[in-house]
Amino acid sequence: MKQCGDARQEALRRLYDGYVDTYRLQDGTLPRMMQLKLAHTGFVVKNAMLIADGETFDALERETSLAAALLHDTGRYEQLKRYNTFRDSDSVDHAVFSHDIVKASGWLEESGVARPDAVLGAILYHNRRDLPEGLDSVTLAASQTVRDADKLDIFRVLQHEIATTDWRNDRQAFWNLATEDPPNPEVIACIEARRPVDYQKIKSLSDFVLIQVGWMVAGLYYATSRRLCAERGHLKFRRDFLHQITDDPAVDRVCDIAERVLMEAEGGVAG
Repeated sequence: MKQCGDARQEALRRLYDGYVDTYRLQDGTLPRMMQLKLAHTGFVVKNAMLIADGETFDALERETSLAAALLHDTGRYEQLKRYNTFRDSDSVDHAVFSHDIVKASGWLEESGVARPDAVLGAILYHNRRDLPEGLDSVTLAASQTVRDADKLDIFRVLQHEIATTDWRNDRQAFWNLATEDPPNPEVIACIEARRPVDYQKIKSLSDFVLIQVGWMVAGLYYATSRRLCAERGHLKFRRDFLHQITDDPAVDRVCDIAERVLMEAEGGVAG
């Protein structure tokens, strides 16, 4: 990847691309949901670069963060092939799956990445509600970066899927959740208390969208990440979309909380 300016990252990208190619169909294309994940990975790497620049990472923190961003969802391809879903509760923990595939592959050693252990840690922890205590500074920076960069692109993916699919009927990207059910009060309560939401509480499409509003409240670690979220208008999109699928007054309450948080980071108007 030339934009990374690092031969090790380019070598790692070649190894990763070779792995993804094994899932291509005879005509050279990837199944739609796998192509979605490949595109997602590219955007996560770009977000990680923006975070690394915005937070003035040193060279080691940057290399480790970008490597982890590239590899964080490696297990998604095999997950979809085996289980035909991206919902971990119906299949496997995709972070553990990705960690194990990357560790067994030897890519990190082959490409010469300086801190394979930190990359593997960031992959393993990227979907956990909380990070383990006692992580060294490089592993912590990579883990927080991948978690933020991942969320920033999940915001984009949701918007793209809503804009380009018949989301009321083709709900694979949204865990096949019901579109007409109201928000779960437990999800609302967690967001209002600025606590992480247990994914097992997600019962409807409203909950699926609201959990992303919750990330804006308490799930983005770096100021750069919150600024990017505000600049990209992710909150306004979710507020407007939620009004299409539910008339629950809690929508505006939690969106107002998120708006205040993003305004604090942006020093201006969140949208």
